[in-house]
Amino acid sequence: MSKTIMTVDDSSSVRQMVKFTLSDAGYDVVEASDGKDALSKLQGQVDMIITDLNMPNMDGIELIKQVRSNSDYKFLPIVMLTTESEESKKNEGKKAGATGWIVKPFKPDQILGVIKKVMR
Repeated sequence: MSKTIMTVDDSSSVRQMVKFTLSDAGYDVVEASDGKDALSKLQGQVDMIITDLNMPNMDGIELIKQVRSNSDYKFLPIVMLTTESEESKKNEGKKAGATGWIVKPFKPDQILGVIKKVMR
C-alpha cells in the first residue's frame, strides 16, 4: 500500500509540480489550497503534510499548530515548502511543530530525500 502525502499551497502550479514529483515516486497525493482546506481534508489517512507558509485563510504555521493540537497527528511529519528562508521563520515553524523546511524552488530529488528521511 502506498503512502499518502498532503500538499498544501495556494499556488495550483506549485501543487501540480509537487504532485507530479510525488506521484512519479509512487506516493498518493491529496491537494489542499490553504490551511482551512487542508484541515477539512485531513480526516482520511495521511502519512505526511507538505505545506506552504504564506497562504490566505490559514497560513502554514497556524495549520501546523492546529494539526499538532490533535493527538492523532502528534507524530505526523510536516514539512514546510516555502520561499521564506529567514532563520526567524524557520524557528517559528519549528516551534509550531514543523519536522523540516525546504526552500522553493525545489529540486525533485531534494523533496524526495526529505520525505525518505522524515517518513516512517
